[in-house]
Amino acid sequence: MEELNELFGSLPRLKLVAFLDGCSEAEFLVVTDLCELNKSTLSKAMTLLENADYLTVTKGYVGRKPKTWLALTPKGRTAYHAHLAALTALTRKAAENAPRP
Repeated sequence: MEELNELFGSLPRLKLVAFLDGCSEAEFLVVTDLCELNKSTLSKAMTLLENADYLTVTKGYVGRKPKTWLALTPKGRTAYHAHLAALTALTRKAAENAPRP
């Protein structure tokens, strides 16, 4: 069985990576809103994932407003998909070994 990734063991990090898997990049405030995370929680999740090289953080401006964009790295996307595969394998194992009524 493939290994579950402990970096995705917290709900905020899992939400962030799942959301970013669906797009090429997303703006910080969009992520806070759509993932229902507060700024502090998202910032902590970002830092851990960025340190693992699973996430890139790009800062810039739109007009005069500072913006932060988040994106999964290829390593992060691969790790997330492996995590999903491990969850699927675990579910399949349970179904195969569950007592039949």
